[in-house]
Amino acid sequence: MATSVRLSDDFVSEVNINAKVASRSVPKQIEHWAKIGKIAEDNPDLSYEFIRESLLAREEINNGEVTKYVRRTRRRN
Repeated sequence: MATSVRLSDDFVSEVNINAKVASRSVPKQIEHWAKIGKIAEDNPDLSYEFIRESLLAREEINNGEVTKYVRRTRRRN
């Protein structure tokens, strides 16, 4: 469901710059920031870097870009 929202020109200008750097559209950049912000609010103990790496790992899994973990050492009895 699309919703129109009024945003300040200064904010949109900042979004536009960040969107270009990340190769996103302005709406997608705002969605990205909202997603990160929601995760950060729900998990205040997590750093931005941890959140970013977790989202990246999830996308790698969704795209099948992972390999099965294989233990390389023997267990001690």
